[in-house]
Amino acid sequence: MTYCVGMLLKDGLVMLSDSRTNAGVDNIATFRKMTIWSHPEERVLCLMSSGNLAVAQAVTNYLDEGLEPDGERLTSVPTMFRAAQLVGKAVRAVYEADGQSLEAKEPGAFNIAFLLGGQIKGGEPRLYQIYAAGNFIQATESTPFFQIGEHKYGKPILDRALSYDTDLRAAAKLALISMDSTLRSNLSVGLPLDLLIVRRDSFAAETRRSIDENDPYFREIRQRWSSSLREAIATLPNVPY
Repeated sequence: MTYCVGMLLKDGLVMLSDSRTNAGVDNIATFRKMTIWSHPEERVLCLMSSGNLAVAQAVTNYLDEGLEPDGERLTSVPTMFRAAQLVGKAVRAVYEADGQSLEAKEPGAFNIAFLLGGQIKGGEPRLYQIYAAGNFIQATESTPFFQIGEHKYGKPILDRALSYDTDLRAAAKLALISMDSTLRSNLSVGLPLDLLIVRRDSFAAETRRSIDENDPYFREIRQRWSSSLREAIATLPNVPY
């Protein structure tokens, strides 16, 4: 399992992913869930995945090497909508190659989801959630974030505090708090984290950072958020009945 969150905001995009794929007493694996394609002053695209790692890696390889019949890649698509279509096409190509054998051996094994965010010159920043069937939905001003993976622990803070007008840095802070809530409640999500901040019309990463347990800012956020919650609870009136 994993946890990834993408945010479409007035000023740009925030993307955050963990890196755990398996968890158990003696089985912990770390793989990056975030892949970035960029070209200065022309495009920046970020793909994050949750689910079957082999399927995710196969999809990414298709997007790198090109899909038949014309060899189209994420580095050559003209719009973000076409980029989302291409990711969906890659998902279906992997299913055609491996899906039936995976499902025959283990029902539900073709379990995959993606978040695709970015901006291509001439268009607006866009954020899409892409499903195992290759279809997708698009984030809007009224629904400015998507989550995939183990999302239930980190969703409440985003529902309460995030809006389309939230500043990029404040949104990144909320993403990290959301991730911390998930890390504390589910062992199938783990460090290190990958954070990407893209400002509108920059076509480049304003922030691209790997965050581990020694990152001073993330440690401070975790500690102060816990303390603030305890203090807030202490100030609320006790149950009167």
